[in-house]
Amino acid sequence: MTGRRLGLLGREPGFRSLFLATLGSGLGTWLALVALQIDVLKRTHSPLWMSALLIADILPTLLVGLLAAPLVDRLSRRALLIGSDLVRFGVFCALPFAPNATTIVALAAVIGIATGFFRPAVYAGLPNLVADEDLPRANSLLQAIDNSTWAIGSLAGGALVAAQGPHLAYWINAATFLVSASLLAQIPQRLLQEARAETRGHWRDLADGLVLVRRSRALLTVLIAWNVGMIANAFVNVGEPFLATDSFSAGSFGLGLMMASAGVGLAAGAYSAGSSIEERGLANVYGASLALMALGVGGAAASPNVWVAAVCVIVSGAGNGATIVCNALLVQRGAPDRLRGRAFTVLMSSNVTFLALGMVLAGRLTEAFGPRWVWAGAAVLSTAASVVGFALARRVDTTPAELVEPPEQRLETEPAVEAHGGARQRAI
Repeated sequence: MTGRRLGLLGREPGFRSLFLATLGSGLGTWLALVALQIDVLKRTHSPLWMSALLIADILPTLLVGLLAAPLVDRLSRRALLIGSDLVRFGVFCALPFAPNATTIVALAAVIGIATGFFRPAVYAGLPNLVADEDLPRANSLLQAIDNSTWAIGSLAGGALVAAQGPHLAYWINAATFLVSASLLAQIPQRLLQEARAETRGHWRDLADGLVLVRRSRALLTVLIAWNVGMIANAFVNVGEPFLATDSFSAGSFGLGLMMASAGVGLAAGAYSAGSSIEERGLANVYGASLALMALGVGGAAASPNVWVAAVCVIVSGAGNGATIVCNALLVQRGAPDRLRGRAFTVLMSSNVTFLALGMVLAGRLTEAFGPRWVWAGAAVLSTAASVVGFALARRVDTTPAELVEPPEQRLETEPAVEAHGGARQRAI
């Protein structure tokens, strides 16, 4: 099965270029994220500035989804991908010369905007690079490599910044974006996008994306189940430092161990998800993956020490990684090509909103009840997401997803798989 999965890299040149671009830029990004955090910490020694940096990283995704989602379909996806890489290249070239923390946070916001366009463009274009039967494995490989770069890049970034300071990490990351842009330029535009969407006016285009999410059963599954899952993830993220350092008395090492364990689990879960979906069906894997998150988080909350908790976090990370692959596949098969970019962008925006709200709530709950109870709450939320996700996804599996569009743009109803898989014309 592994050979079949990796065989995609040999027989699909466009996917291979996208995979290598993700590998290179992902390593650089996680390496540089550590550098950004340490840079701001050394300049300010302020938790408020650290919060501002993290908000600057995620808030643009929300703004892109609210204000600019249709651009992912109206503009050339390849141009968006390359342009996003070049913008991030320029920003990381500027960061070594940033005079203060304000400039760093502002530049981080520019990076966030570029990433807010890049990620939905990648996953909207992916179904056009591979045959439909290979789509679960393609998603699995991309997510696995992305999660692997998280673990490797974070460890390398910490070591590099400790030895050389943050500036070298910025320069290295700038170079990875230049390499990524050159790889993406090798993918023909027609392989990333069947046709650009015609516009009915920006705000009506934006409304079309919202209506599509509401009317598509596959997209509605992701909207409901994963928003609940994102609140659970927020509880986990906020409670984790206190669980490691206070409840387990494991200090910084314990926190690093738990974070690394999460990265290992994410990569393993994402890598195995493609074959699991083929063997067991999307609905079964989706429900089981969310349940695995609940099991791992609940186990960590009840663990006697950080070592047992780290094993549990690997389990929850595996569930998380597999869930993300399922989410991508649901959106790719639940939206037509010309609206797929805005569907991804709208859903990512919604996820970020619930993540932020969950973090605010989790901070207060951690203060009031402690990290173990907050993680137990995350386990309950993940269980609820599992039940809802399985119930909704099972209906997507048993009944072909219909592409129900706004009346002004209604297309003939047809199964989602045919719309952007089997009926797709390949051009070499």
